[in-house]
Amino acid sequence: MEKLSTELDNFLKKLSARGLSENTIKSYGSDLRELLEFSRAKGFQFELETLRDWLFAISKAGAAKSTLARKTAAVRAFSSFLFEADVIDSDVALRLKSPKIDKPLPKVATEGSLGEVLTRMRQRSEEDPIAQMELVAFELLYGTGMRVSELCGIDLSDIDFSRNLVIVTGKGNKQRMLPYGQFAAEALDRYVRLGRPRLAVETSPTALLLSSRGKRVGVRQVYSLVANELERTATGKAGPHTLRHSAATHLLDHGADLRAVQELLGHASLGTTQIYTHVSIERLKSSFQQAHPRA
Repeated sequence: MEKLSTELDNFLKKLSARGLSENTIKSYGSDLRELLEFSRAKGFQFELETLRDWLFAISKAGAAKSTLARKTAAVRAFSSFLFEADVIDSDVALRLKSPKIDKPLPKVATEGSLGEVLTRMRQRSEEDPIAQMELVAFELLYGTGMRVSELCGIDLSDIDFSRNLVIVTGKGNKQRMLPYGQFAAEALDRYVRLGRPRLAVETSPTALLLSSRGKRVGVRQVYSLVANELERTATGKAGPHTLRHSAATHLLDHGADLRAVQELLGHASLGTTQIYTHVSIERLKSSFQQAHPRA
């Protein structure tokens, strides 16, 4: 088991080198250390029956399907790593089955409610530099579908103001170029000319979004902003990812190509993007049932 503990450290380092998120690596590490403790207490080796007994015990304790699915994924990835490293003779976790999870459709705000929010924010941003910064954040999140972490990582040099394009760095440090519309362009122009210079101090970074202290705006600050604004609408309190969901859904509602939306969102798989087609279909069905006399 000591050998497996050492290999676990090597496995987690490999995941980090591949660009997986810190949260995923932390979760996998916690799950696999739990497995090794279970195996040590039972006197078992790293074999299929051990893995099944561990997952059964977790299930019996009332773990959610999503938790079981994550732990299964962690074990399968670790087993494959051990096999490739010649630590075990066969990839014992290949036969583990992951529980099927019924994924709820993403939460999407209506175009009207987001329009109201942005109108209110635009009025508030006439003279206030922080309000100007917040308007830019909201316009870019909804206008491009970028992730909140991507937004907070934008530097001034990442923006091509003449062509309305911005470079963002997504998962796995992959960069992509996103177009933004006229509303975002107007908000950016006012903020960069008038608002940002009032927020910047001598030690300020080259970040696009600056706080009242002249520091780079963080994810939590943007989350609070979006949650507070959406709480006043029928959507209810929701985070920045709802704006990403909304951007994708509204693009498809208006006839955008699915692969174009995939590229915009930075999804590695088209299947991930396809969830938004289901959202659009459900919205269409709802409108039909409410409006058609033969529904």
